[in-house]
Amino acid sequence: MTLMKTLFCASAVTALTAGLASAEPAIIFDLGGKFDKSFNEAAFNGASKWASETGGTFKELEMQSEAQREQALRRLAESGANPVVMTGFAFGDVLNQVAPDFPDTKFAIIDMVVDQPNVKSVVFNEHEGSYLVGMMAGLASKTGTVGFIGGMDIPLIRKFGCGYAQGVKAVNPDATIVLNMTGTTPAAWNDPVKGAELTKGQKAQGADVIYAAAGGTGVGVLQAAADEGILSIGVDSNQNYMHPGKVLTSMLKRVDNAVYEAFKEGTDLKPGINVMGLANDGVGYALDENNAPLVTDEMKATVDAAAEKIKSGEIAVHDYMADNTCPAATF
Repeated sequence: MTLMKTLFCASAVTALTAGLASAEPAIIFDLGGKFDKSFNEAAFNGASKWASETGGTFKELEMQSEAQREQALRRLAESGANPVVMTGFAFGDVLNQVAPDFPDTKFAIIDMVVDQPNVKSVVFNEHEGSYLVGMMAGLASKTGTVGFIGGMDIPLIRKFGCGYAQGVKAVNPDATIVLNMTGTTPAAWNDPVKGAELTKGQKAQGADVIYAAAGGTGVGVLQAAADEGILSIGVDSNQNYMHPGKVLTSMLKRVDNAVYEAFKEGTDLKPGINVMGLANDGVGYALDENNAPLVTDEMKATVDAAAEKIKSGEIAVHDYMADNTCPAATF
């Protein structure tokens, strides 16, 4: 059931609430839309998997502007949706305000910690997965220069870039890493034209492998890299299929699993913080028929060995968000 028409009509919401026999879960997608081929789409896939397996239905809403966050969240809670899942750190402040007003509703937020008794916060060790694809970039690069293009310039995305740089340096200490952010506002998540421009600029500086952690903007990065004859690295969802033989790999951030588990728990959703990293299959890298010719057995063995060392604690990947520093590169 889609709430695009009912969410902002009070009478429709009242009717919906009155006729609700049992709670449906709901998901609110962040700016960029549910078919961004990246973060939001991974979340949608998790919700769809739950619906397919259970035969259940869920409410959904695609954000159109920043101004809708609080109104949308309140209307979903008022409609009886339970639990309500939000994709993205930007819902943090709003959820802190709304959650106490609906103590019987369970909420889950991805990429932000909200300390409320009815909220589950899911965060990821993106730096660990980014380290692995950084190693792969360093091993695949022929120029010794690789790139990173982030979306909105926030600590979370610097966390991706810093882990990536550390992985590159692990296999090529002399590598040059070019880092760019798309912008400083939420529009940076959905600007494929700017992503393409930054890709061409990084190629001009010698980069022959570019990692995009930029939501919908990354679609432009991957397209431009393919057009320019260099390799790209996708993010969040497996984006290898978008340009077979041109995408070296994708850093998998299992947002789909986070949403699926939240829906599965339903009204029994357990509050608190859930950290998803390499050790519990929360992050990783994608290998399939689309990129298999690009990844040698030696590359795979090297990256997989590093993954095991990260899981065991033998390799510690620096977390930018711990101290806002990046030893391996300068932003």
